[in-house]
Parts: sequence; structure tokens; C-alpha cells
Amino acid sequence: MTDLSDSIESVRQLAAGWRTMVLDRDAGADVRDLPGIAVRWADCRFAFWNCVTLTDVGAGADLVGERLRQAADIMRAKEHPGFLWLFEDLLTDEARAALTTAADEAGLQYAFPGTGMAGDLLPIPEPAHPELTFVRVATDEHLRAYADINSRGYGFPLEDGRDGLLGSVLWKKDVHAYLALRDGVPVACAATVETDGRLFVVLVATDPQWQRRGYGEAVTRKALHEGARATGLTRATLHATVAGAPVYPRIGFEPNSPIRFYGLKA
Repeated sequence: MTDLSDSIESVRQLAAGWRTMVLDRDAGADVRDLPGIAVRWADCRFAFWNCVTLTDVGAGADLVGERLRQAADIMRAKEHPGFLWLFEDLLTDEARAALTTAADEAGLQYAFPGTGMAGDLLPIPEPAHPELTFVRVATDEHLRAYADINSRGYGFPLEDGRDGLLGSVLWKKDVHAYLALRDGVPVACAATVETDGRLFVVLVATDPQWQRRGYGEAVTRKALHEGARATGLTRATLHATVAGAPVYPRIGFEPNSPIRFYGLKA
């Protein structure tokens, strides 16, 4: 059975980590903790920095329906699109059964699935890959490459990813962000950041033409290794997409709550 404490940890890691990321992008961003809803919305072109999530634990169908309507209203008031992150294990069975209808009535459409994961897995050995070298993000050029890999990996226009990351001091200083280079060309990236006593893995991506070669796993191991070495933390968390879900258990992560991502109906 899923450990509910891990699922609660997962939504709290999102709220804490995204507070840091969104305020780094825009010090005046909409960062609010409302009853049952955490708003973390930079209102920029990079959709991952535009986030709302439900935070009630054990919410029933009526309350979830109300929260979905409130979240959709918040999203409609913004200039740029983003996502509602919904952690399924925080809902009652009744609320889960009614979720598809409730989201539709709120004006939300299902976008894609994810999975929360965590593990007491640090430290890990320094990784090596015969085709890769690793470099820490420290310059604007590095940050642009990191943004572009994410845009290609997640199917965003290049300018969207750049709008989310370019100009950040945080990502060049406090985030343990790494590029994987093949013959000097950036092909994959991963980052970790200290978040509420955990090492939070964020924005892992591989350029589509270089996927399924172990590059994403290798650079994630590098970010975890260096982040743990710098912070001394032993527990790590992340939110995986379908592509990443089979990779992270090999590193030592264990799945917790399924996540549903929703956008507004067109």
C-alpha cells in the first residue's frame, strides 16, 4: 500500500520547492497558501512555473469539486497557461471516482500523468558514463542549454524554456544543476536543490534524439551525488513523468502518489 506520509511529503515538496523557483523567476509572483490550494504562479511562458495544487488530505468528492472550481478560476485569471497538479492519494476513494466528472465541470482537461517518488538513498557513488562528461551550470550559456534541453524534451517552444530560466542567479549558484555533454554538446540535464530538509530533483530532461541511452539517469545521478556532497542530506524527492518513471527506481527512489496534471479547457 502507498504510504500516505510519503504522499503528503510529495505535495509539500512541490509547494516548498516551487515557491523558491517561482519567486526566483519573479519576486512579485503569485505565491499564496489558500485553504486547500497552494498557488505558485510566475505567469511566465514556461508552463511548469505556473502551478496550482490541492493540499487537503482526505478530501471528499464535494470538497474536491469545490477546490477544482477555485483552482480553475485562479488559472483563468492569469495571462499564461499552466498546470493544476493533483496528488491522487490525498483524495478519498469517493473523490477519486468522481474526479473525471468534477474536473470536466470545473473546466479542466487532463494533460498527462506523473508519479511522486522519494527515497533515503543518499549518498550515492559519483557516476560515470562512457559517452558523457558533466558540467555544472554556471554561465548564461549553460543555462540556455539547460532551458533548451527541457523545451525539446517536454515539447515546449525554445523561448518558453528560456523565459523560465534565463537570467537566474539561483540556478547558477544554489541549484546543483548539471549538463551531460556528448562530444562537447549538451544532450541531457538534471538538477537538485535543498528543499525543506530533502534534496529535490527538478527539471530532468534529455534531448529527444539522444533518449534511451541512459543519459538522463547518468546526469540525475550526478546532480544527486553533488547535491548530497554539498548539503549532507540523505533523503531525496522528485515528481516523475511517464518517461522518467522507470528510471528513478534504479537509483533508489520508491513511488508514492500518482499525480494528474490538468490544464484549462481550450
